[in-house]
Amino acid sequence: MPLTLTPRKEPHSLPVYLARGEALEETGADQDACAWARANGFRGSEGAFLPVPGSKGALGGAFFGLGSDPLGPGKLARLLPEGAWHFAAPPDAPELAALALKLGAYAFTRYGAKPTPDIRFAVPQGVDPAEVERLAEGTCLARDLINTPANDMGPQALEEAVRRLAQTHGAQVQVTAGDALLAENLPMIHAVGRAGAQAPRLIDLRWGAQAMPKVTLVGKGVCFDTGGLDIKPASAMLLMKKDMGGAANVLGLAATVMAGKLPVRLRVLIPAVENAIAGNAFRPGDVLTSRKGLTVEIGNTDAEGRLVLADALALADEEAPDLMIDMATLTGAARVALGPDLPPFYTHDEALAAALCEAAETVADPLWRMPLWRPYRDKLRSKVADTNNVTADGFAGSITAALFLERFVEKAGAWAHFDIYGWNPSEKPASPVGGEAQGIRAVERVLRQRYPG
Repeated sequence: MPLTLTPRKEPHSLPVYLARGEALEETGADQDACAWARANGFRGSEGAFLPVPGSKGALGGAFFGLGSDPLGPGKLARLLPEGAWHFAAPPDAPELAALALKLGAYAFTRYGAKPTPDIRFAVPQGVDPAEVERLAEGTCLARDLINTPANDMGPQALEEAVRRLAQTHGAQVQVTAGDALLAENLPMIHAVGRAGAQAPRLIDLRWGAQAMPKVTLVGKGVCFDTGGLDIKPASAMLLMKKDMGGAANVLGLAATVMAGKLPVRLRVLIPAVENAIAGNAFRPGDVLTSRKGLTVEIGNTDAEGRLVLADALALADEEAPDLMIDMATLTGAARVALGPDLPPFYTHDEALAAALCEAAETVADPLWRMPLWRPYRDKLRSKVADTNNVTADGFAGSITAALFLERFVEKAGAWAHFDIYGWNPSEKPASPVGGEAQGIRAVERVLRQRYPG
């Protein structure tokens, strides 16, 4: 990343004066700097930036306007000139401000280096730069994976990304691919991915001591989604490289868990497929038998994510993990209901729901609980199978998708499903346009609280 966090202020570090409104004297700036700001029309509005001159024409510091967003300082990473900087006065949430700087400095550089200034920023007192780096690296890993186009991030490349992560942290990886999925009773993963140019696969990462509490993460790894035979219109395919955003998010979360050496037995399951079109593609009206034994009538081949997740969830559930989390770019209905910035999550566990909501607020990683409304289960009825993969009326699409997945979870101590978007359609202070991690910092905080030590 182009911005480096340092544990202490360098000798010639310049101050950033954080302003809320026009009370400039409260920022720690001297009278001359405040007079300069007012003369230049600086009013401390959110995101406003103004360099301050020093002696002999040199730069002497900068004002920055704060708003209500605790990640607002992330914008500084794209505004500050090269050099060493520090906050003149500590921000209200110093760790979040430091994290925002790292996240705001992110740039996707795989296909060409982006010119960025060399900024060294001293963290506020009491903030551990290594801890901030750990959280930022998980988010940026997810961003990198999502931003990579499908020609370079197919099922094989996704497997290789998991293997690199495992090697870094001493984890083990097992992969079941192609027709071996049928032999291992993972038939819906095989059905969805068999028309792809690369073999479908289930990627299984394990880390941690056997005696530790079992935490399992499941991520939707649809590396590109044409919609299958129920093909999407061209405009709806433009962002389908991000349909493996659930896998990217759980890998980012796994990276923070392993780097933080949390006392858990971690398992990550990623069904990696491409929902493509070929003569052997699964069809509308087909009936698939799942790993769990439930039969599923295919009402729409574009609702493929829940099919691959169902087999992976059923496999994960067999060992009765203490906690199971799944993440998926699952439904457009979630975006209609809550927009791109606010992912819904579903769980029956009241304590887990409360902890997630509190953590989301604390770490500025928005989440919103939605109901697993049991009466809507009837919408998934099939006349020829145990269930359909879609409803006939299209109502409550995110809820009914969650209810579909719920049928494949029985033994887990607690389960939560996250219907994420995985993408920033517009720039935010700590987030450029492009792939995004959603919910993983909130979940990581809950894991640290749930499994201390």
